[in-house]
Amino acid sequence: MQRVERTARIPASPDEVFAYLSDLENLAEWQGGITSARRTSSGPIGSGSTAEVTREMMGQRILAPLTVTDFQPPTRMAIDSEVSGVRAHATLDLVPAGADATDLTFAMEIRGSMLTAFMEPMIAAAAGGDIEASLRRLEAMFASGEAG
Repeated sequence: MQRVERTARIPASPDEVFAYLSDLENLAEWQGGITSARRTSSGPIGSGSTAEVTREMMGQRILAPLTVTDFQPPTRMAIDSEVSGVRAHATLDLVPAGADATDLTFAMEIRGSMLTAFMEPMIAAAAGGDIEASLRRLEAMFASGEAG
């Protein structure tokens, strides 16, 4: 298993940031490597909600199903996905950081099967860059008023 984690201060309250992040159809706007996202479950968002994303990774287009596995507004959301024998567990943890700011930690655990475990370091390296870019994009979007 490989783990990648990055943190950024987002210039908005945890409620605002969580509301934006938990709308799974917003994923392509802020998360690096995702070119499209659509929700595949109905009803209010929560544990068990699903979506499907198209992701660009290492020059490949990959269709990936997502499942929300932990949903605790406005402090935590976790999403699981599995593609071609590689499982990813992503967590978004939000902590208030003064007036109208949020410290957002975005972590991803990558676990390959017996046949794909050798790919974990490459995937983790690519994910680290995507996570860093995603957090910078979120900072800029909230600072400029584009998010929400």
